[in-house]
Order: sequence, then structure tokens, then C-alpha cells
Amino acid sequence: MLKDNFGRDITYLRLAVTDRCNLRCTYCMPAEGILFAPRKEILSYEELSRLCSIYSDLGIRKIRITGGEPFLRRDLMTFLKEISERNYFDKISVTTNGTLTRPFLPELADLGIHDFNLSLDSINKERFERITRRNCFDEVMSCLSELTNQPFRIKINAVMMAGVNDDDFIPLTLLALDKKIDVRFIEEMPFNGTGKTAELIWTEVTMENKLRSFYPNMIQMPMEPGSTSRNFVIPGFKGTVGLIAAYTRSFCGTCNRIRLTPSGEMKTCLYAQKGMNLKEMLRSGHTDDEIKIAIQSSIQERYRNGWEAERDRGVEVSESMATIGG
Repeated sequence: MLKDNFGRDITYLRLAVTDRCNLRCTYCMPAEGILFAPRKEILSYEELSRLCSIYSDLGIRKIRITGGEPFLRRDLMTFLKEISERNYFDKISVTTNGTLTRPFLPELADLGIHDFNLSLDSINKERFERITRRNCFDEVMSCLSELTNQPFRIKINAVMMAGVNDDDFIPLTLLALDKKIDVRFIEEMPFNGTGKTAELIWTEVTMENKLRSFYPNMIQMPMEPGSTSRNFVIPGFKGTVGLIAAYTRSFCGTCNRIRLTPSGEMKTCLYAQKGMNLKEMLRSGHTDDEIKIAIQSSIQERYRNGWEAERDRGVEVSESMATIGG
């Protein structure tokens, strides 16, 4: 099993299959988009499958498929079927914006995909379109409806932004009222592709206080090691509500995850400027054992937390979350 230099077990891989996205969410990238990686710089499915085998051998037990928007990548289902049938991992999860996902849901259920994270920052159509800069609200809500008819565990990810979607906080919370949906509110991060950091008003503390003003009897659940969210049970709700301190980073101490970017860079911390180039190793003839040794070595140089990683960057955060794996 992978263990970092602080004694933390590394069991969770976030694998981004593409940096491309069909939305232009204000907190992720500018309206004109970003400079996407050339196709030849993106890891092939053969390379991704090989790395999945390597990571499985090293003790990674959970994988989350992300992007960009993963369903923009052609033949994604073939890749998911392969890693599912080969039993590389105990759990396969998917994060999506829901614009293209609905037709694949029955097949994904048959493959044994365990849970879905659906990005949804507003349930008001006009606000949704202002945030995403696209007219896809109906498709996303249709995807959410179909998700509830399938056996997945469903998580809603909502980034809270002052002056943008404040009025959605309680309506989004109510999605967990009569369905087994876990609604998770996320602090806004600086990974917006512009180099500009928004003033953080909706902190984890602010969000908890707001929730308690409406639901004073809500109960915090025990926080599992490696969890990024503090989760709450509200009496009468079928689902749960979670708060993710993505910017204030209060959860870093038990972090159990690593990231693989679409271009093959392994990052041991979201806020780290650089990672290890696995694509170069794959394409220059290194053996699986050599790649395993390199991964283990990189894990031994991990930052204690996101604050250390950010201080060590030397430059301001300016990249889009789509290039890292949202």
C-alpha cells in the first residue's frame, strides 16, 4: 500500500480523462475558454489502463473519473467497461456536469459504477445559465431525475459564490429532503483560469451557520479519515448535507488522494504547481516496476497540506480546474 511521508495511506485516485468541457463556469474558466492540451499530449486509453493496473497493484482502491467533462471524450464507456471488468478497484465513481450523461446511465449501472457527483450550482434556470454561460439547464435536471431512478449514490456539488447563487443555498439543500441525495456545498477556489481570486464570503463556517439558522437540530456525522466534507443529518431528510472547505482546507490532515491530469502529470496535492510526469515515463519505455518506484518516491515528497503546497508554488494560482481534474 502507498503511504506518504506523513504516514497517510493513499488509496484514492482522481483520474481526469480530458481537460475539455462544454460549459464555461465562471469559477472554473474564462468565457473564451482555456488553451486545451493538444490531442497527442493527452494520455491514450491504453496508457490510462496501464496506469490503472499499476495504481491497483500499489493499493489504490477507489478511482474517480473526472475531466473537464469526461463524457466529451469519445469511447469513454469502453474504457470504463475495461477497468470495471478487470476489477482494478473496489469502487469506481464519476464526476460529471450532467449535460451528456443521461443516455449512458443504465449501462453505467450495469457496469457497477458506485456513485455520481453531479455539478449543479443553481436550480434556477437563469442563474444556472449565467454561471455556466451555456443553455443546458434542462439537460442537467433531466440527468438528475434519471440518476434518482438508478442504483447510484448521488452527490450534488455546488460551489457557493457571493452575489451569484446565494439564493440557491436552501433550495439546493432541499434536494436532500425527500430523496437519498447528498448535497455538498464547496468553498470557491482560485482555479478559474484567470489568476484572479474572488473574495471568499461563503466559507465553511458561514455555510454551517446559515444551515443551523434554518435547521438548528441538524447533527454532524462522524468524519471519516480522508473525507473532504463535514456531513450533516437534518431530521426528516432522506439525504445528507455536506460542507467542503476547499479553500480554507481544514481537511488536509487526513488526505488520502492523488490526481492524474489528462496529460499524465501525477499531482499529490491539488494546490501543488507541478507533479511527476508519468506520460514521459510511459512513452520512453520504462517498465511497470520502474513507474511504481517513481510513484512511491513522489508520494514520499508530499506536502503536509494545501497551504504548504500553495506557499511553495512561487506564482499565483492561475490554472483552470479542468486542467487538473475537477
